[in-house]
Amino acid sequence: MADRACLLSVSASHAASWLSVTPSLALGLHLEPNELHASIRWWLGLDTSDGSLCPVCSQKALDPLGHHATTCTHGGDVVTRHNLLRDVVANLFRQAHMGVTVEAGYGLTYDNSRSRPADVLVTRWEKGLPAALDITVTSPLNPSILDESCSTAGAAAVAAESRKHVANDPKCFELGWTCVPLAVETYGNWGVEAQETFARLASLLAASHSVSKSKATADIYGRLNLTLTRSVARAILARGLRPK
Repeated sequence: MADRACLLSVSASHAASWLSVTPSLALGLHLEPNELHASIRWWLGLDTSDGSLCPVCSQKALDPLGHHATTCTHGGDVVTRHNLLRDVVANLFRQAHMGVTVEAGYGLTYDNSRSRPADVLVTRWEKGLPAALDITVTSPLNPSILDESCSTAGAAAVAAESRKHVANDPKCFELGWTCVPLAVETYGNWGVEAQETFARLASLLAASHSVSKSKATADIYGRLNLTLTRSVARAILARGLRPK
């Protein structure tokens, strides 16, 4: 079952965009040799576990497809990955000459809620309202969604979008913001709302930089998914994978 869920996710539109990115040290668009090795093994579904206990959390065994390595909340990998993706999204919107604020929403409501529904707040978006972009990475191999992931590509991302709406819609409504979840599966399959957002962003980038929309689209997904895949590789390497 897990193999099929992986296949559906990696086969999704734009999931493999990281493989087409022109390497650039200056832009941070590159993989170190060991990162490339780990990425390719993981992408092809080869064993990345070495059959050992996770050395970071010491709680769970590493699985061959890397599910634990990509979701382990110990060691800071999940937070680092989230923040790197947030920064890429913010920079892409800045390149489109959009006003953005990072990590917005803390303490702005009547109850002084500490939640931040906007990883990236775009000042003016649909209908002129601010958009609270909330990034979340989810695994199609999570036991709670595995059955759906085996039959429907993107099921994990859609479920993650729904969870973000439940968590963020009330506060966003109070603030006059539009909640826009940017959910992506670990293999780079972005949710429906993220794809709609990136399609509009691509149009803005194309107009701003006199390039085709297809090129702008490829740049968006290439930057995001290379960042995502590199973070996955680093999480796998941190848990003991060695070149063979």
